[in-house]
Amino acid sequence: MGTSARELADLTPDTRDRYIDLLRVVSLGTVVAGHWLMAAVTDDGVGNLLAVVPELQLLTWALQIMPVFFFVGGFSHALSYRSLRRKHPDRSVYSVFLRARLRRLLRPTMAFVLVWGTAALVVQLLGGGGGMTGVALRLVTQPLWFIGIYLAMVAFTPPLLKLHERYGWAAFGALLGAAVAVDVLRFAAGVPFVEFLNFAFVWLAVHQLGFLRADGRIRAPAALAGAGLAAAAALVALGPYPLSMVGMPGEKVSNMAPPTLALLCHGLWLVGAVELFKGRGAALVSRPRVWRGVVAANGIAMTAFLWHLTAMLGIYGAMIATGITLPEPATGSWWAQMPLRIAAAAGLTALLVAVFRGFERPAGAAAAPVPGTGPIAAVGITLCLFGILGLSMVGFGGLLEGRTATLIAVQVSAPAAVAMALGGWLLVERAGRGIVPDK
Repeated sequence: MGTSARELADLTPDTRDRYIDLLRVVSLGTVVAGHWLMAAVTDDGVGNLLAVVPELQLLTWALQIMPVFFFVGGFSHALSYRSLRRKHPDRSVYSVFLRARLRRLLRPTMAFVLVWGTAALVVQLLGGGGGMTGVALRLVTQPLWFIGIYLAMVAFTPPLLKLHERYGWAAFGALLGAAVAVDVLRFAAGVPFVEFLNFAFVWLAVHQLGFLRADGRIRAPAALAGAGLAAAAALVALGPYPLSMVGMPGEKVSNMAPPTLALLCHGLWLVGAVELFKGRGAALVSRPRVWRGVVAANGIAMTAFLWHLTAMLGIYGAMIATGITLPEPATGSWWAQMPLRIAAAAGLTALLVAVFRGFERPAGAAAAPVPGTGPIAAVGITLCLFGILGLSMVGFGGLLEGRTATLIAVQVSAPAAVAMALGGWLLVERAGRGIVPDK
């Protein structure tokens, strides 16, 4: 029987940085709410409210909060890896670190992938896959891009943490400089395909800020926030960057896919802003009732994130199936109906979380590392990364037709992506299992 959220909250040591846990919950919760708010669904398909009402794109400067989650990840990864190094100073802990960080991430993800993959196959064998069902088969895997990027951050934590410990802010500066160089080559020199390098440079730079935070080296958060906000505003006003900090349908340049220097500056402003509120946030989560809520939410956050689009599309599908009129997006009736739609999506998400939350249970204590398993773990996480990213792009539509999507110049199908993800996960599990320490 698992430990309850109340018991976990009561067992929390005073030394734990509870504000980081609060940021993790708030960032994922904001992403979920943003997806529900932006969905502009009609009988003809799913659009984006920000395209219907372009003035609302300015809200993405507050609601595009994914950089905060990656910043929190950097902080947590630094603490976790250093803890393993202290326990096993004479061994490489890479494989054990990967397994420990990925178990709570990949177990709920693989459950989601296998459930949806099976459902998609059954639906298409029965001749379905049109209407809202077809939309769902294409869209439900899109948020998996975030998990793919997060896998890369975990994989690169050891070498980048080493660089941080040697160079500090200069290591972050090198990633920032690389992101600048990529955008110069992209927009000024017209070098093809170079922009995809910023999937690494931009997000790893944000992740690197988490290392700096772990060492108490973000000492001027107001300056960081101000510089980031000013730089992002200047880039959007004077450069080729769009206003929206999330991807928009049909746009020639996206700040998200691939990430741009403008998005990195946006991340700097968000990191500075959340650090400014650190004192108030810490005081808030020091209250026992609030902390119990944060602990409970952290225990289901990944499951809720994985299934929230399923819930939203399920509600819209039910409305269409029962003949409920879907008003035109951004009209008065659409806004009036929105609270009910969100409440229904939240309720269905809660039901799905209740069904699948068991896959997100905390893993047991880490085993002792075994020499020579690092390369196996590295191959495993690479396969996981490409499998998850590939699946986020291709979706589950067109399984029987062999539908593919391009991932770094390679055509990837859904079955191949699932096989890579599962195979990689098994390799990480095997490499990181290690030796069970004597009690």
